[in-house]
Amino acid sequence: MTRTAQRRTVEKAAVRPVQARPPAGDRRRRRLTDQARAYGFLLGGLVCFALFSWYPAIRAVVLAFQKYTPGSDPEWVGTANFTRVLADPEFAAAWRNTLTFTLLALLIGFAIPFVLALVLNELRHAKAFFRVVVYLPVMIPPVVGALLWKWFYDPGTGLANEALRFLHLPTSNWSNGADTALVSLVIVATWANMGGTVLIYLAALQSIPGELYEAAELDGANLLQRIRHITIPQTRFVILMLMLLQIIATMQVFTEPFVITGGGPENATVTVLYLIYKYAFLYNDFGGACALSVLLLGLLGAFSAVYLRLTRTSGEAA
Repeated sequence: MTRTAQRRTVEKAAVRPVQARPPAGDRRRRRLTDQARAYGFLLGGLVCFALFSWYPAIRAVVLAFQKYTPGSDPEWVGTANFTRVLADPEFAAAWRNTLTFTLLALLIGFAIPFVLALVLNELRHAKAFFRVVVYLPVMIPPVVGALLWKWFYDPGTGLANEALRFLHLPTSNWSNGADTALVSLVIVATWANMGGTVLIYLAALQSIPGELYEAAELDGANLLQRIRHITIPQTRFVILMLMLLQIIATMQVFTEPFVITGGGPENATVTVLYLIYKYAFLYNDFGGACALSVLLLGLLGAFSAVYLRLTRTSGEAA
């Protein structure tokens, strides 16, 4: 066979017959099948949200206006639950401790992850190892981590005071002292939750174009100037969103006071969520617990709306 004949044979074999488009009815039926399958998957998620998220939330709002104890029928009492909760001496202490905890968490736990992310971003060796080390506390169950810190803070044989004695420094009561208990819990919460925040910051930092830093270095900008004029503006959206999420999370702190201090000493670590737990499972007052939950929900919802409005306005102005 000549080369020309071989080429013609290959060209004929390469030509594929054009398939005719399926009828309009088949296309419509296939599209409806795909949509039905998609809505079927969506329905499963909606059912889970309805049963385990939306229904409990709505039920809690209803119970806030009822007197209810297990084994009895609910009785409508109007705003009596809110009146009783607001008159509770622990109410003011719980809100004061919660707001103080949130403020301390912003001062301590918001800056540290950002600084660690900057350091990890500048590393040239062992990046993976240090990322695992930073993220490791997130993988420890919260109760286990809190129990470890409870032993760490033990004023007698705890590792914290042992280290201070080794350095010939004065010891502390840590979580057993009314003046230091809340700060001790803030340290625990920062250690337990900063791993995920560091990785989010690190991803945001690595998305910044390197040309910006190169141009700043050529203009003579030092490290602090590069962070102020490039890093922070380029990651502003991530910073603002993480700040909002951290405030919402710290306003609902529960594990650390429950496991480490039990709300003490002298109610120094009683938070709003811990007080909700006491109303529900110690006082057997589910109406009061739900009233507290509604108050917390209203405050966080109002704060989130105002915060998002202000950040959106400042973003549009910029």
